[in-house]
Amino acid sequence: MNKIINKADKVIAKTYNRFPIVITKGKGCTLWDNHGRSYTDFVAGIAVCNLGHAHPGVSKALSDQASALVHVSNLYYTVPQVELASWLVENSFADRVFFCNSGAEANEAAIKLARKYHNDNGDFSRNRIIAMGKSFHGRTMATLSATGQDKIRHGFEPLLEGFDFVEFNDIKSLQNKIGASTCAVLIEPIQGEGGVRCPDPEYLKTVRQICNDTGVLLIFDEIQTGMGRTGVLFAHEHFGIEPDIMTLAKALANGLPIGAMLAKEDIAEAFGPGSHASTFGGTPIITAASLEVVKTLVEEKIIDNCREVGAYFKEKLFWLKNRHESILDVRGLGLLLGIKLKTEGAPVVTKCMEKGFLINCIQENILRFIPPLIISKDEIDSLVVCLDEIL
Repeated sequence: MNKIINKADKVIAKTYNRFPIVITKGKGCTLWDNHGRSYTDFVAGIAVCNLGHAHPGVSKALSDQASALVHVSNLYYTVPQVELASWLVENSFADRVFFCNSGAEANEAAIKLARKYHNDNGDFSRNRIIAMGKSFHGRTMATLSATGQDKIRHGFEPLLEGFDFVEFNDIKSLQNKIGASTCAVLIEPIQGEGGVRCPDPEYLKTVRQICNDTGVLLIFDEIQTGMGRTGVLFAHEHFGIEPDIMTLAKALANGLPIGAMLAKEDIAEAFGPGSHASTFGGTPIITAASLEVVKTLVEEKIIDNCREVGAYFKEKLFWLKNRHESILDVRGLGLLLGIKLKTEGAPVVTKCMEKGFLINCIQENILRFIPPLIISKDEIDSLVVCLDEIL
């Protein structure tokens, strides 16, 4: 057995079933293990490395900031944090940004802000949040309590109170559940971990209208779908609506730990001094790298590439579906794509890895493809040939 793997299995908590390879280097869409074998990466750190690996601009921004200022806490202003927040405000619906370290923390902040907003406005009974079946919002106690998957929640009972669940893409289910005690609806515009599930074209518009009519806040969890992953900067843009609160993480700093919660001014006012905090949230070194990431996504038309090659990739997946009865469905937008199989997907993932391609399986039978947004048509073609042979 690989010495590194053997050592890891003795000292690292067993919270992951890891593949038996040790990744030591990356460049663009290619990774190498400690034996020098290369892999084309269609996982991207789980929808994180949108610019690929070892991006020179991000590396330089990180290095330059590391030699100037790494951390001073949020007791003081720092230039990279201000510049990143300004960019996010200028390029979104939001007026204010709260920085933290992860997607789970961003969702925690959104949950707290929604309750605090209604409390500050005298609606003390509005404290319940409606979330979706098959959703995924994180692993902290609040965010797993808001996650609509029993396998995530099992063993951690009693869960936190205040969360109700309805079926995703089912308006009647939402209408029947929403009530006087509802403070917010928490939803992923496209469910990633839940199976790459896209809503009907009018679903999210109707959710927005219901929230407007009832005074309920709409929170979009764009941790996986944001930062260009679906072919637009934020996935809700596909549907012509805006949330009241939005959460980001994953690709925001291309692999460095950051989360962000964005909100409109009147809602963000509920977070005054002392109401919420994060020691490492928005630290200079991370926000400097993140600022380079977001500028590159737009200025180098990376999101345009995502739209183009994503559409090409989806066509190729439909081509596979027409050739193989084992494929039940093709789903997704941009470069958040999936195919649903009749059988378990894990063996396909293993065989792809053996042939030099890293892909992902979720919900037992759905192969998820979330490569860097710089992936090329040639690299997609190579994977499709591999999948065709395996299937």
